[in-house]
Amino acid sequence: MNRLLWVVCLYFLCVTGDWSSQVNGEDNFVLLAGPLTEKDHRTSSSEENVFDCSHPIPAASKQYFKYLQTKGVTHFKVPLSWAKLLPTGLTSKPQQAVARCYKTLLKNLQEQGLQPLVILHGSTVPDSLRSRYGGWESQQLLDKFQQYAEFALREFGQLANSWVTFSDLDEILREGPAVDGPTPLQNILQLNKKIHEFYHQNFPYEGRRLSFGLNAKHVDQLSNLKAFTNAQVDFLSVNLEYNCASSKSFAQELRNLQTSTGNLPILLYKMPVRDCIPSEHQLLGDLLQVSQVPQGRLFAWWRKTLELYSKASKYLWLKNVLDELDMQDSPVSRHEFRTSYENILHKFGDQASDDKDLLTKTFPPGFQWATSSESFKVEGGWLEGGKGETIWDHFGHEGQAFANHTTDLACDSYNKVDIDVYLLRGLGVNTYQFSISWARIFPSVNEEGALYYDNLINALIESGIQPVATIYHWDLPQALQDKGGWTNPSIVAAYKDYAAFCFHRYGNRVKSWNTFSSPWVVSHAGHGTGEHAPGIKDYVTASYQVTHNILKSHAEAWHVYNDNYRKTQGGKVGIALNSDWAEAPDPNKPEDKAAAERYLEFMLGWFAHPIFIDGDYPEVLKTQIEKKRNECPSSAPAVLPAFTEEEKARIKGTSDFFGLNHYTSRLVSSSVGGCTPGPEGVGDFQAKVDPSWPATASDWIYSMPTGLRSLLNHIKTKYLTYNNVPIYITGNGMPTDDTFNDTSRIEYMRDYISEALKAIEIDKVDVQRFTVQSLMDGFEGNKGYSERFGLHQVNFVDGYRPRTPKQSAYFFAQIIEQNGFVSRKQDYFEGVKISPPRRSTPLPPSEVPSASKAVWEKFTPQKKFDRQMYHYGNFSQDFLWGVSSSAYQIEGGWNAEGKGPSVWDTFTQTPGSGVPDDVTGDVACDSYNRLDEDLYMLQALKVKSYRFSLSWSRVFPNGRRESMNQKGVDYYNRLINGLLARKITPMVTIYHWDLPQALQDIGGWQNVEMVDIFNDYCDFCFATFGDRVKFWMTMNDPQGLAWQGYGTGQIPPNIKEPGTAPYQVAHNLIKAHATAYHTYDDKYRASQRGMVSIALKADWVEPKDINVPRDLVAADRAMQFHVGWFAHPIFKNGDYPEALKAQVLVKSELQGLSQSRLPSFTEEEKNLIKGTADMFCVNHYTTRLVTHITGLLSPHSYQNDWDFTEEQDSGSPATAIKNQRAVSWGLRRLLNWIMEEYGDPEIYITDNGGATTAKTSWDDIDRVFFYKTYINEALKAYELDGVLLKGYTATSLMDSFEWLNGYTVGYGFYHVDFTDPNRPRTPKLSAHFYFQLMKDNGFPITEDEKMLYGEFPQDFLWSSATAAYQIEGGWRADGKSLSIWDKFAHTPLKIFDSDNGDIACDSYNKIDEDIAILKQLGVNHYRFSISWTRVLPDGTTNHINEVGFRYYDRLVDALLAANIQPHITLYHWDLPQALQNVGGWENDTIVQRFRDYADVMFSRLGDRVKLWITINEPYNVAMIGHGYGVAAPGISFRPGTLPYIVAHNLIKAHAEAWHLYNDKYRVRQNGKVSITINSDWSEPRNPYKQEDIDAARRIIQFYIGWFAHPIFNGDYSEMMKTIIRERSLAAGLTKSRLPEFTPEEIKRIKGTHDYFGFNHYTTVLGFPVEYGNLQHYDADRGAGTYVDRTWLDSGSSWLKMTPFGLRRILNFIKKEYGNPTIIITENGVSERGPTDLKDSHRSYFYEKYINQVLKAYQLDNVDVQGYTAWSLMDNLEWATGFSERFGLFYVNRSDPNVPRVAKESVSFFSTIINCNGFPDPASGPHDCLKPEPEATNAPENDNSVNFLGLELSAEEAETGLNTTFALLLVAATGAICLSIGFFLTKRRSK
Repeated sequence: MNRLLWVVCLYFLCVTGDWSSQVNGEDNFVLLAGPLTEKDHRTSSSEENVFDCSHPIPAASKQYFKYLQTKGVTHFKVPLSWAKLLPTGLTSKPQQAVARCYKTLLKNLQEQGLQPLVILHGSTVPDSLRSRYGGWESQQLLDKFQQYAEFALREFGQLANSWVTFSDLDEILREGPAVDGPTPLQNILQLNKKIHEFYHQNFPYEGRRLSFGLNAKHVDQLSNLKAFTNAQVDFLSVNLEYNCASSKSFAQELRNLQTSTGNLPILLYKMPVRDCIPSEHQLLGDLLQVSQVPQGRLFAWWRKTLELYSKASKYLWLKNVLDELDMQDSPVSRHEFRTSYENILHKFGDQASDDKDLLTKTFPPGFQWATSSESFKVEGGWLEGGKGETIWDHFGHEGQAFANHTTDLACDSYNKVDIDVYLLRGLGVNTYQFSISWARIFPSVNEEGALYYDNLINALIESGIQPVATIYHWDLPQALQDKGGWTNPSIVAAYKDYAAFCFHRYGNRVKSWNTFSSPWVVSHAGHGTGEHAPGIKDYVTASYQVTHNILKSHAEAWHVYNDNYRKTQGGKVGIALNSDWAEAPDPNKPEDKAAAERYLEFMLGWFAHPIFIDGDYPEVLKTQIEKKRNECPSSAPAVLPAFTEEEKARIKGTSDFFGLNHYTSRLVSSSVGGCTPGPEGVGDFQAKVDPSWPATASDWIYSMPTGLRSLLNHIKTKYLTYNNVPIYITGNGMPTDDTFNDTSRIEYMRDYISEALKAIEIDKVDVQRFTVQSLMDGFEGNKGYSERFGLHQVNFVDGYRPRTPKQSAYFFAQIIEQNGFVSRKQDYFEGVKISPPRRSTPLPPSEVPSASKAVWEKFTPQKKFDRQMYHYGNFSQDFLWGVSSSAYQIEGGWNAEGKGPSVWDTFTQTPGSGVPDDVTGDVACDSYNRLDEDLYMLQALKVKSYRFSLSWSRVFPNGRRESMNQKGVDYYNRLINGLLARKITPMVTIYHWDLPQALQDIGGWQNVEMVDIFNDYCDFCFATFGDRVKFWMTMNDPQGLAWQGYGTGQIPPNIKEPGTAPYQVAHNLIKAHATAYHTYDDKYRASQRGMVSIALKADWVEPKDINVPRDLVAADRAMQFHVGWFAHPIFKNGDYPEALKAQVLVKSELQGLSQSRLPSFTEEEKNLIKGTADMFCVNHYTTRLVTHITGLLSPHSYQNDWDFTEEQDSGSPATAIKNQRAVSWGLRRLLNWIMEEYGDPEIYITDNGGATTAKTSWDDIDRVFFYKTYINEALKAYELDGVLLKGYTATSLMDSFEWLNGYTVGYGFYHVDFTDPNRPRTPKLSAHFYFQLMKDNGFPITEDEKMLYGEFPQDFLWSSATAAYQIEGGWRADGKSLSIWDKFAHTPLKIFDSDNGDIACDSYNKIDEDIAILKQLGVNHYRFSISWTRVLPDGTTNHINEVGFRYYDRLVDALLAANIQPHITLYHWDLPQALQNVGGWENDTIVQRFRDYADVMFSRLGDRVKLWITINEPYNVAMIGHGYGVAAPGISFRPGTLPYIVAHNLIKAHAEAWHLYNDKYRVRQNGKVSITINSDWSEPRNPYKQEDIDAARRIIQFYIGWFAHPIFNGDYSEMMKTIIRERSLAAGLTKSRLPEFTPEEIKRIKGTHDYFGFNHYTTVLGFPVEYGNLQHYDADRGAGTYVDRTWLDSGSSWLKMTPFGLRRILNFIKKEYGNPTIIITENGVSERGPTDLKDSHRSYFYEKYINQVLKAYQLDNVDVQGYTAWSLMDNLEWATGFSERFGLFYVNRSDPNVPRVAKESVSFFSTIINCNGFPDPASGPHDCLKPEPEATNAPENDNSVNFLGLELSAEEAETGLNTTFALLLVAATGAICLSIGFFLTKRRSK
């Protein structure tokens, strides 16, 4: 036999080479065939017959290539013809047909899974060049070849990774040396170097290699082969002869090459075989199948024609060759000629058991750890912000999901950006993958929806988390689906536009994009099986058409980014494809292996092949479909669209990474699918699972982790050989049941992550990201909420949708922290740098009372308005924000691992302890066993410090050093190290009440030995932890321990010796603290540089009456007893405060004792104690009011020594702890007192928090308000008062054992479920508030609070307002009849203080006075109302009272004369009683009565009045008067029907009046008529909660919308109609309680306005309230209201100053009602109590509210044209009488003339009017600014008294009364004396 078809060429890859990571075939063998011959498609043995593209590519070549690929061939030689490509030698004139032919050939090879090896030159130089330039000694020929090489590389470089410049240098060397200059070989080497450099400069990708061919016999001509090869080639191509008769020479030559190249990869390009017989050749082939290579050295075989020169050979000889090359040491698995898929099956099929174990290594640095969510699964907000309906919304609403679940609310993530990012911080991920909801942004750009993703992206980046955005994850807008969705080719352009918007809007921050995620599911489940939305069942056509359009859409999006954004944004765009791994059940059945490979091609290859290989579908897919078309001519089961060549080119290579979603594997076997549509039918396979694989809660996911590694290797070899992009695992996870202890998910995650690590570390697969699906439970498609993939459990029953970490979340956080499976050393963090303590000189003792009483003198006289004023500002940059806990409260593990019992263990474990439900701290939060969970919470909260305490009995079980428990020490070491790893500063309390029981057994703190015992314990703590702990507190709240533990006996050790023990215990505690301080100072400070102090509880006390001197002294004494008891010795002079010493001494003396019950310090002890604190650590909770008393002498008691009583401030909010009200303003005063009392120390607030009941789980709005107010007071102390406040610690991290309250209350930022053994921790609303507060470092001024400078339009309407009944008086004057308010006010108990409007402000008689104050105010309009009964006494036109009319005539004329325009309200609540007697507004005849009344007024006054209001605040008429009944007519017994009837008639009456004016008067009077509607603004109480958002909306729609919607939009709102109808029917009624307008009425009512009259005062916080079937307006509204504690009070309980609300509701009106012209017809604020003309609160109110109007006008383009202040003067405020005063002018009602006196706000408001807005102070003084007026004299209070006919002041009357009384006594005495004298005289006379 002269020839064999195959030759095996040896390709050695040495240890230092890295080709192995790039070659195809996982056994690292490369098998080469080729090249094609001219005659047929067979490979050629001679270069002369090589196919050169001068003819078409052989037709059968593709099939042949495929055949080679199935036999294991991986590479194919493609020699290029220089002569054919460039026949002229000019690169500018290539033969285009030849170039296209070569490109097609290269693509065909790739399509069949073969890699081209391209040879630039292996035959002849073009004749034109040879004849012109000669041989290779010619520089010109070298230049031409370089040009040709560069041309070829540019033309074909993207299509091949392996190149050979010259296949053989024989031709060159045969030319001989040049006469002069370099030899041809030298020329070629230099030329090759240039080509090598060009190649790598232009194709700088890993895996690109270039070399040239060299005969081994010519190697010696290269003087320095190693230097040459390293500089010029990436591998060495050598022709080497093998002789069976002399194998040793072959071995030696190989050894020489191996050594000389420095272990460069060597290709044996040609290996002629001599002297070998055919049988020996076969033996050679067999040997090569089983040969062995040393570890790290890889070799492969390339096929070529094998020439045999002789027939003598021995099998052993070749083995000896390998042996001599040291290749016998390490086995390599048997290599067969297989596909890449088969190679992977072979590689992993025989995995050793240890290879399946966890790989304990770390991932590469910078590895991306991610979790994910998808928009429709989590966002909710399905109608929020203009979002359109998606196919999943539609799917759910049609009841197609499990249990009729919908996506309407889902996880409510649309409202929870901060909360979701909070969870991500806890996990510690550096990447978050989310999807964008197409329908939230498009079809037309919806700014609100787009802003949601802006906020999410920004929040992620702020938290150091890289956003990864998926543009499309299954939720197509229903509007597009209605047009065919993904089956309509037009969707490609729509998607392209949508993607372009996303890139443009977010691409400056998002650097990683998935165009689609799991598109196979869209095609398969959405359009094939119909299980998913849109529910189409068409696997014949639709499924394939969908894929076709998705692929084109993806490509278009990629090109949009590539062409327009890549250069500026620098991101990556790819696609996330989902795929199972598939294996044959029986690996020995080739047909099953082929079926499994088809499974992968039908799933993964369907999308991956076009994108990553050649732009077209896999050949297997096309072949199978064509096969089925032939088999099933009448019912083809699949119709596959075809791509055009242009589309293929556009699709190919359109991914910057390979995104992989992988969850499970399948066992796939061959089957006969017949004509059945679907993958299995068309693909002729069937899939199942191995029953031994662990199941999950999903019927399609089974855990088979090794499948991931196999799949990653498959992707690498199948799809990434040429397009070497990284792999991102974009989804991996499994569902569980609703459980926190999800161990099955932990096992799943651990194993899958480990397999990914093996793929990276062992298989060198370039995986750069691992994404766990998903962040939280969500809506899982057709499974609804029944399957839970989340790391966090979502409570879908609770409207807040609270998220709670599962155990898998903590596990994943640990993996991320370790970056794998090996604990890694964290970067050392020393904690926050703490400045050295300021060592002040000892302070003198406090006086009695102390000089610090100045704090009360400064702050107590503050007005409530000034006290409440919110302060905006920031703390210092190094401010230490923290959170706290204590050992006994959270740790549990009461006897775990050697811990000894503490006094609290003993106390709580004793039945009848008094703790509610006899609970204990045995387990508590189980923090001893859940350290990772605690660290997770702290990491999410992102505090700077964490204050915790050490359990003394955990460290020293019996309290002494000899019992040291290493396990306990280890726990605290782990805690401290974990904190530092998260850059959290540990703040350690050494002793927090939990004394070891063994020490209590020797007397506890009553035993003076405790001083030394405690010092030894502290010494150990300093020595053990002090290298990392820099902030120490020796003990916490020693006052509470001394009094409650040893005085009242309420807490352990439960000793009741109130007269002596508290003082003795305190004495020992102080000395123990001081001794420990000195130990640190002497032994550790120099090296550890920490700080030591003591945490003292310090509530504030306020004298109940600052004007009572002894109450002030009592308050000072209280502070010394509470705080000074410990602080005075430590921070002042080493001794107790004088007030304390004197008080106890006096009490002791009075009790007959020979000496004080208060122990004394020796001078030595005083010197030891004073100055033993480096900072002042204060725990603060509340404020109490103090009154002086004389305390009891018996029993002896610390409390009886006080001589004062304490009471709560009843006006402050309560908390869940009795006697612990939230009195925030006390904190500022306390901090000032500490500053004054203790020499301005640095202060750390080490505990502060508000308790809520255990029922308040996570929606803890009251705690939010607590922190908001308390921390703001701390900010005031810091910024305004100069207090050296350095840090704030909130109490507490999580709910815990709250001492005597057990688990009935909670202080935590995290809710802990103590009924669950897993103790799940759920962040509360307050946690998110506190995080934001810390991030802002205080309270930076908000946009709402910033002033806008500018002017209103020149014709702006400035007005003030009144109402007839409130000011006119004259209630029966001149023919006026009774109104409903006259009757109501004269009904007992209806009006506060029995006030009425009989006289009111007497405006009926004071037109001139009213005009004068209007002129003083400077308004250009005046709004007033007509008293209906004054002009039409019986309410009808039967009798017109002309006298009454003349009053209004005169008023209008006087106004016009003063250049003030009248603005008249026809009806301001004072209905004629005569009409009420016939039903009033309930009787629909009122509509005509009102029209008649309006007609009279328009006719009489309309010639002069151009602005009319028909009805004022119809809401109040309907609801307050006819629902609640607290206003006239006082009806409250039909709140579910009557208000709606009344409102119905009010609206119709208004409309008729408007039409009357429009039809009869408008033309000649040219006025404007409208209605004034009032409304509060409403915000959600919890802004993260959709239910609260919806409640706030209902409040608005049931308030302003009730009347505005019919008038401005036509008919009641759909919300009102739907809710009332549904609730009515649910209660058994036959129709809605809300009356219906007829179509004619709707038409007549709509548009009956010339402007929008609007009254507004305040804002409320809305939240949902469920009333059951109660038929009531409130129940229909289904909402309650709340207020923010930081909102300023007014004189009215319902009115809080909330300026921001006015701007927001003006914008609401603009948006909801078509941007009407708005005139604000009322806005103002009240006061209550003593008269004070210095009404600074009113000036503040007007400034802030009017500025919000200016913002609405200038910034928001709201058409607001007027502003009316309510009210002109103090008046009768309806049911509150005269107790609430809104007036700009004070009305002195004690004077019969009821004079009007201007308040300070008059000047302020008139200045705003004069300036027509707010001139910018930066522009200098404005002419409109008036100088400050002289202070208005305070009015004489209404306390004059008629005394004996004289008008005297109260003081004068009192003096007169006393004098008179004295005179009467004298007279009486005289009379008595006279009588007695007369009697005695008379007796004598007898």
